[in-house]
Amino acid sequence: MTNHQTLSRRDALRLSAASLGGLTLAGLPHGTSHAAASTQVPHFTPRAKRVIFLFMHGGPSQVDTFDNKPRLNTDDGKELPFAPAMNIDAKPKLLRSPWKFARHGESGNWVSELLPHTARQIDDLCVIRSMYSRGQSHGQAVSMLHTGSDNLVRPSVGAWVSYGLGSDNPDLPAFVSISPASGHGGPRNYGCAFLPAMHQATAIGNSGKLGDAKIQHLGNERLSDQEQAEQLSLLQAINRDHLARVKRDEQISGAIESFDLAFRMQAAAPKVLDLSREPEYLRKLYGIGTKETDNFGRQCLLARRLVEAGVRYVEVSTGNVWDQHGNLQSGHETNALATDQPIAALLADLKSRGMLEDTLVVWGGEFGRTPIAQGTNGRDHNPQGFTTWLAGGGVKGGLAYGNTDEYGYYAVEDRVHMHDLHATMLHLLGLDHTRLTYKYAGRDFRLTDVYGEVVPALLA
Repeated sequence: MTNHQTLSRRDALRLSAASLGGLTLAGLPHGTSHAAASTQVPHFTPRAKRVIFLFMHGGPSQVDTFDNKPRLNTDDGKELPFAPAMNIDAKPKLLRSPWKFARHGESGNWVSELLPHTARQIDDLCVIRSMYSRGQSHGQAVSMLHTGSDNLVRPSVGAWVSYGLGSDNPDLPAFVSISPASGHGGPRNYGCAFLPAMHQATAIGNSGKLGDAKIQHLGNERLSDQEQAEQLSLLQAINRDHLARVKRDEQISGAIESFDLAFRMQAAAPKVLDLSREPEYLRKLYGIGTKETDNFGRQCLLARRLVEAGVRYVEVSTGNVWDQHGNLQSGHETNALATDQPIAALLADLKSRGMLEDTLVVWGGEFGRTPIAQGTNGRDHNPQGFTTWLAGGGVKGGLAYGNTDEYGYYAVEDRVHMHDLHATMLHLLGLDHTRLTYKYAGRDFRLTDVYGEVVPALLA
């Protein structure tokens, strides 16, 4: 017999599977499709093949980043001339932006001086200035952003994408969450709920910190590849036997897929996660090696490596750092310094590789901030009107879509609900949000529930 040290993981798995009566990679009979390892057919021709979602956890202020409001500056300190949201009790006073805005690029769209690097990419951005959502609290709004529901356990966007399209690389997961939040929903934000288990994200790092950029518990130091393959094939045979008896069990089906994928990932994932394979000039471009940008720069570079290797949906999270109820200026400046250069580098890197045209990049928080002061130098939560931007993946670059009122509080023109954003994201991936359904508890569920409309004006 061939020595196990010379076998690839796939060869080892095939060899041990053959000894157990003709089982294939996942312990399935020959001829059975392997969902986790195959690309699914979209509903129509996609404009984007993959998504990188840059989650600005906590809610960056739209009136301090992309939504320029001269009237807010003029009326600084005056009372808001209309009723605030229901969560505001005191008589609110308007608070001007501490940062200057300027027009950038051929599009002439507004960006504040907080984001000088992103400003140079403005002609590739499709800026939605009229977002609105449900949930005045972080928990509600984060859940709405990630799952389309503000209070029920539902599959995350990435899980729906994994379910609808499968993986572009049989040796890597379809969905990866980098540094996911431990609070405000935690695993629910990257979970699969009632979808098969294979569609839940693989998490790397936590709470906005990448750490050593490793997938925990991936390796096995006790068993050789051959021994692991034999162990896995036996386990999969038992799972398959159970599945044949009960006819349908999505949890067992998901476990079969997940166990098989985990085995193959032991060889494939470490190479993708190794940022040292990138040239020094590129690591420097992302801000790696500089204290303020190192962590988020590593996350963004890792996101590019993952999508380049075939991961379908990657989320990058800052952790809950944008929640400036006080100390707005110092807080937002710290957050912008940490993220602005890495995000601009990611866009430039994707573009230089010809990947931006079919990679959808999404930037945004669960909500924005109020144009009125909380205390003396903070802003409260504002799901009534805020900004999100998209880039690449078939969207119209250089577009500023929709408007809030003259102070930046409520979305008033060409409003885009969170369900509309989700519908549009799926559309760009070639998925009809009304047809991407899963039957559970007696009804068909979908990401957008019974709501949502694609926003054609955003499409190139």
